[in-house]
Amino acid sequence: MSESSIHQNKDKLNEQQVTEYLKKHPAFFEQHLELLTEMDLPHQSGSAISLVERQVAVLRERNMDMRHRLSSLLDNARDNDRLFDKTKRLVLSLLECNDLGDLVDALYYSFDKEFNIHYTRLILFGNNATPSSAARVVSINDARDHIGKRLKSTKSVSGGIDIKECEYLFDDDSHNIGSAALAVLQYGSPLGVLVIGNQDPAYYRSSMGTLFLGYIAEVLNRLLPRHLNDR
Repeated sequence: MSESSIHQNKDKLNEQQVTEYLKKHPAFFEQHLELLTEMDLPHQSGSAISLVERQVAVLRERNMDMRHRLSSLLDNARDNDRLFDKTKRLVLSLLECNDLGDLVDALYYSFDKEFNIHYTRLILFGNNATPSSAARVVSINDARDHIGKRLKSTKSVSGGIDIKECEYLFDDDSHNIGSAALAVLQYGSPLGVLVIGNQDPAYYRSSMGTLFLGYIAEVLNRLLPRHLNDR
């Protein structure tokens, strides 16, 4: 549609045709600057503003939106940096442990003081107790009776842990658990489970990523066998 055809058929034009024409000719108003001063757009306040003012307002809104997005990205980057530093300190602490008791203490201390995790449970499969350790030792048959469906998966899970499972995993603290995440520990054979809990029912959701918990579980998978064999 040409500009001349617009004038020739102005009585037959509809909004869609005008819209399509302006899309195809984005420089139209640059060639007809006088129109910009004559055009008014209704404003939410009831007053009128020029098209140029409206365009500036739209650009300003977009700019603010981009700034908010950039700020959010920077905040996430800083959070990831802090998480990386905490995780690095934890891994180094675990590598320096001389026995199972030291390893469990380092894990619990970091989860509590560094990561502010409300409740942590490390449950190991075996028949021997772990002196001076916060870890709990159960037989694998006992674990299968209570959390059997969890042991079938090698992936960390977040949310969806039912009341009976929660009672088994968190024992005396089970009534305080709103939501939980769990990672199965295994390296050739099942070693145990690492589970963390929060009082907020929405904190650990099924859609929440489990990258951190899965990573720590992988580290424990490599370290635990040497300490378990020393018991």
